[in-house]
Amino acid sequence: MLRGEYGTIRRIEEAGLLELKDLSLAEGRAPLNFQLGDTQVGVVLGRNHSGKTRLARTVAGLQAPVAGQVFLDGVDVTDQDPARRSVGLVYQAFVNYPTLTVAQNIASPLVARREAPGERVAQLAALLGLEDVLERLPSQLSGGQQQRVAIARALAKRPRLLVLDEPLVNLDFKLRESFAVELAALMREQGTAALYTTTDPREAFNLADTVLLLHDHQLVQAGSPMDVYQSPASVQAADLMSDPAVNVWREDSAVYALRPEQLELERGHPDDVEFQVQVLSVETNGYETFLHVRPKWQEHWVARVVGMPQVRADASISLFAAVDAVMTFGEDGGHG
Repeated sequence: MLRGEYGTIRRIEEAGLLELKDLSLAEGRAPLNFQLGDTQVGVVLGRNHSGKTRLARTVAGLQAPVAGQVFLDGVDVTDQDPARRSVGLVYQAFVNYPTLTVAQNIASPLVARREAPGERVAQLAALLGLEDVLERLPSQLSGGQQQRVAIARALAKRPRLLVLDEPLVNLDFKLRESFAVELAALMREQGTAALYTTTDPREAFNLADTVLLLHDHQLVQAGSPMDVYQSPASVQAADLMSDPAVNVWREDSAVYALRPEQLELERGHPDDVEFQVQVLSVETNGYETFLHVRPKWQEHWVARVVGMPQVRADASISLFAAVDAVMTFGEDGGHG
């Protein structure tokens, strides 16, 4: 079992390619334990400054943990030089050599190891759709192409583990969505395990075999994305797996939470819970609409509904939710 600040967490039973043992990311923070299986994709999900980048750098060997150990294939690599670890690292910034062509960028890790790059460069270029730009410089590429080059370079030396620190954050939204799907397919095809950090729960659902939730450099919950979504260990866990954030209210000695997509404009069942709210503003993209509302206890809630309902700002309306959609937590925000 795993135990974090927020309670007991189910441990992944599969033998781990990557194992984090009693790892502390910051002084005074509870240590975390986590395993990632061979060929699995683990998504580290958390807000900004939650410890995601520090965890990625620790696994890659660029930063020492406050305490604890990092194992790769059962070998303690905590104090091992980054160059000796079978880890490829991709940052959120497009870190490519500006004076080298695409082909030379991809080949650079192999050249450094005195390996013949030709066949591997061609293979990765085909895999990542870079065949037509091999002779270009990074400055002549789009943002998506530059990130593909960075990923190809990280894969060139055939690492056992690929660490990607918010690799899509600098891409526009549509490109980010399509690239995430392509990246998931790429990881499956390569048979490479990956540790992927993000602030976006959609990427956890699209990519992850297992998700690791971080808050304030501590473990909140770990498990499959659907398990964590359906059975959050705390309000914090529910909130991290929700976009927009969950709607929260306190009543008696309990804390309750509702996801924005579980609020409806019409009653679907006689037992549905009804909430009287005032509409503050309305946002829509045509396919779905976000209603920013204020319930009677003066919190700011968001309802995410399909389509373009005829609802105006300043209107007083009712929203409804199924009884079993309401998540109940203890007074401290965790399960009692």
